[in-house]
Amino acid sequence: MTRVHVPPPLFAGGALLLQQLVAVKRPTKASRLVAASVVAGAVWLLGGAALEFRRRATTMNPVDVGADELVTTGPNRFTRNPMYLGMAAVLVANAVRRRSPAALLPVAAFVGVINQLQIPAEEAILRERFPEAYAEYVRVTPRWLLVR
Repeated sequence: MTRVHVPPPLFAGGALLLQQLVAVKRPTKASRLVAASVVAGAVWLLGGAALEFRRRATTMNPVDVGADELVTTGPNRFTRNPMYLGMAAVLVANAVRRRSPAALLPVAAFVGVINQLQIPAEEAILRERFPEAYAEYVRVTPRWLLVR
């Protein structure tokens, strides 16, 4: 059976569209301020991780043959999935900005899909490509922030 790969940013974009459908409240100055601080963290996670991959001249896609180094620095020190966490943080920021608890449901769906479909496939490749180093990385670094 062939599996169709959907790029994770498309899942995040779909979640963002769903949020727009369920979030009916208008942003306030306070909700925009809180959301902006969450977005700042998301930018650090996304941008910082991408920068670390670029510095090491390796790919962000572990399926890619060019993935020749396990990156454990920058945001990757705190989470094995800083880019996915950053995408989820952008979605949380949007829910906060719109003052909509219902807009958190697409965030949960995004995290669930990524956690069940994307991350296990990537982890299997990393385990195969970097057996000892990845085992140690998993031992000391949570998949998300506080969840192993």
